[in-house]
Amino acid sequence: MNPYLARLVAVAQQPSRRIIGLMSGTSLDGLDVALCHCEGHGAGLQTTLEHFTTLPYSAEFRQRLRAISQPTVALQDVAILNAEVARQHAEMVLVCLQSWQVAVAEVDLIASHGQTIWHAPHHQHQQAEFPYHATLQIGDGDHLAALTGISTVADFRQKHVAHGFEGAPLAGYADQLLFASPTENRLLLNLGGIANFTYLPAQPAAGLPLTTDTGPGNTLLDAVTRQHFPGREYDENGAIAASGTVHAALLRELLNHPFFAAPLPKTTGPELFAPAYLHEAQITTGTSSLPPADVLATLVELTATGVATAVHQCFPATEQPDATCYVSGGGSHNSALLQALQRHLPAVRIAPIDALGIPADAKEAVLFAVLANETIAGNPDISLGKICLP
Repeated sequence: MNPYLARLVAVAQQPSRRIIGLMSGTSLDGLDVALCHCEGHGAGLQTTLEHFTTLPYSAEFRQRLRAISQPTVALQDVAILNAEVARQHAEMVLVCLQSWQVAVAEVDLIASHGQTIWHAPHHQHQQAEFPYHATLQIGDGDHLAALTGISTVADFRQKHVAHGFEGAPLAGYADQLLFASPTENRLLLNLGGIANFTYLPAQPAAGLPLTTDTGPGNTLLDAVTRQHFPGREYDENGAIAASGTVHAALLRELLNHPFFAAPLPKTTGPELFAPAYLHEAQITTGTSSLPPADVLATLVELTATGVATAVHQCFPATEQPDATCYVSGGGSHNSALLQALQRHLPAVRIAPIDALGIPADAKEAVLFAVLANETIAGNPDISLGKICLP
């Protein structure tokens, strides 16, 4: 037997595994690296976060990634960045291991989400001759495995799409394993570039929990901040938005998009909620010269409204959903956004995911470590990703 394959079989049979989860989101701020200890699998899983850090991307690298996340790109740029993203991630993993004083041989797996450059569910691409979903992440797993010497589970979203699903969000599988409670209705809200949540009822019905995107999270907020405030990648703590005023007509036009009225679950991405979407709404409402602070305030309200609308769809029998909302992602640091959410969901208790033992910035990387653990050692129903040997 191939010795790398034999090693993988042995890892699958171990009582526990050390797995590095890697996550790079649509905000393109950097790579989240989480070293996790996963004991067992499935309902008996116990996960401990041993180390976590975020390594930032250079401004030049962020710009190149944004440039290929467009409708028309040069295929050579995509091909090169597919390898380059993986090589950068491999180097970052090795830097982290050295700083944590963890030997490569002590790590069983890498779980790599890669970098999404285009997400195309059928409702979005609407090509009649291809009535299926599609999505594309770059950052090839073979490069990661070869350069680190660690077997890598990568490209998680493709099998989800292959089985007829939309490829996103994937958080529900791991959220259920890590955070389900028999006594508390829980909403696991991730405020990344796109906002999404997993609804975990205390008394779950049969099947997997509901996981859905709700609309833009930080993607438009960050784009407007970069445009009007050079040198700033985002509106820190939502301070600029807090100084602005929501423009009601612009908000109504933004919410007029059919995505918000679509039933749950649903997925989307920055391909749909791009600056062009905002620009068109401003032209329609005559708000092209609206002060940037007012635009940001309106976009905060858009994100909060999208989340609240979806939450109310999970609780159709009551006007006041009874749940605790645990928040993660970059938006968890945006006070203006959190205050808007609380205003829209007054009966929902809002808390950072840290209250459940995982730092808000680490959650997504931890989730992919858990998915890799289940792919290798768990239920075949949660078998996602391609296995790349060194």
